[in-house]
Amino acid sequence: MTSTLRSSTSFTSLRSFRSPKTPDEFSGLICFARIKPSRRARAFSSMQTTQPVREKTSIWEGGKGEKWEKLHELKGHPVHDTRVPVFVMLPLDTIGIGGNVDKPRAMNASLMALKAAGVEGVMVDAWWGLVEKDGPLKYNWEGYAELVQMVQRNGLKLQVVMSFHQCGGNVGDSCSIPLPPWVLEEISKNPDLVYTDKSGRRNPEYISLGCDSLPVLRGRTPIQVYADYMRSFRDRFRDYLGGVIQEIQVGMGPCGELRYPSYPESNGTWRFPGIGEFQCYDKYMRASLQAAAESTGKQEWGRSGPHDSGQYNQFPEDTGFFRGEGSWNTEYGQFFLEWYAGKLLEHGDKILAAAKGIFQGTGAKLSGKVAGIHWHYRTRSHAAELTAGYYNTRRRDGYLPIAQMFSKHGVIFNFTCMEMKDWEQPEHANCSPEGLVRQVKMATSTAGIELAGENALERYDAAAYAQVSATSKSDLGNRLSAFTYLRMNKKLFEPENWRHLAEFVKSMSEGSVHMRLSASDLGRTDLYVGFIKERNPQKRKEAALV
Repeated sequence: MTSTLRSSTSFTSLRSFRSPKTPDEFSGLICFARIKPSRRARAFSSMQTTQPVREKTSIWEGGKGEKWEKLHELKGHPVHDTRVPVFVMLPLDTIGIGGNVDKPRAMNASLMALKAAGVEGVMVDAWWGLVEKDGPLKYNWEGYAELVQMVQRNGLKLQVVMSFHQCGGNVGDSCSIPLPPWVLEEISKNPDLVYTDKSGRRNPEYISLGCDSLPVLRGRTPIQVYADYMRSFRDRFRDYLGGVIQEIQVGMGPCGELRYPSYPESNGTWRFPGIGEFQCYDKYMRASLQAAAESTGKQEWGRSGPHDSGQYNQFPEDTGFFRGEGSWNTEYGQFFLEWYAGKLLEHGDKILAAAKGIFQGTGAKLSGKVAGIHWHYRTRSHAAELTAGYYNTRRRDGYLPIAQMFSKHGVIFNFTCMEMKDWEQPEHANCSPEGLVRQVKMATSTAGIELAGENALERYDAAAYAQVSATSKSDLGNRLSAFTYLRMNKKLFEPENWRHLAEFVKSMSEGSVHMRLSASDLGRTDLYVGFIKERNPQKRKEAALV
């Protein structure tokens, strides 16, 4: 990314997508037994027939009621193919700080158990902070090579995340893996290399996209550094790509997601369901904003971000910018939000273009992850989505531009919060994870790309699995191309939790929402937890050590 806005391309691409939405248009389809509401906030298809989609026209868009429109041709998998392969995320510290597989015997036993349960494969983070920690262009893939071979021996597939962010400081982070030491050294010399909020608080999770195209990392640009890393991975694992290594998920921001770090949990900075803050105050982002303002003839708009956008833990109505008729809905607000979201789109476009050039022809699929920010979704401004870089409001579709950018590079759209239901969320947070998922499904089907899913929070109950099963299908006929379960740990291997997972995997693999395993599993399919335990008690004990 250059330090100035080079053209109005991103503005044009965003202006085209105005899609009136109301929460009731994205209501869920199935209800299940009530469980304890979740107050945490880390969120988280192919189509086959043509369907008319009902669209409500907003009075501010000039409509006079409701109308029916055929929005798009739906393409993809045959109607009869409803199977959804299930992957399981490995622990964040699967590869230890020394560069080797952590607890290899327990890992191997765990992989054996997952294979027996019918799981398709596993996902692992390839941490930049571990692989390139010894210096620029000095890569150590040995631990990952050990893991790849272990996965192959157990007959599983592997999804590998190119994790260019730090581990630590977000929901579910159980260990600390910072950026490479030589990168941190450059940041200490030039703190503007990382995202900064309006109070001057620096966030070391990820390099600011404002310097994407500047040689700030010892003569290389961040995009070049990411490309060199991915190229090194391709060369090291060329023989496994498209076989054991089925998918490369390209990290594009904090938590590997295409977004700004607008809701950091570290040090209590942000708490659910706060609106978060804009992350555009490093000198590179400010220079880009100033250039964009000057190009529109409004120089005063480039001096800073919105002055009335509030603080991390406020609600939309507490601010002048995000309230119902706030300045988000003014000419200035539109300018700023188009610039902010446009920069994020450009960032994703550059990284995915590099990834496509590197992995094309290897047989491995590419995917990118988008955060499921479901709180304040029922408000007009969708404040929490705006601060994260998704220009999605009551009158504008912020996910279609992202889906179309992914489509340009043939990338799978990976989305979270697939396990959540609206009624589980606290009323004051104005959440609608079901509405958000439904909107993303529409965006990906319009763009003609596959949609894959994850759960946002650790869940082991049957109700959560049932919701994922329901979400994986659709009244429009589309389905998830894959689902990755978060995450493998000791608790997953507890008998009741394991049984729920095995039932879920069987259900997804057979395309049925209502499959249940026999209590005795006389067919000896290896899916019955008791059978696995009786068959190989030592391996099960080792698996529980993960």
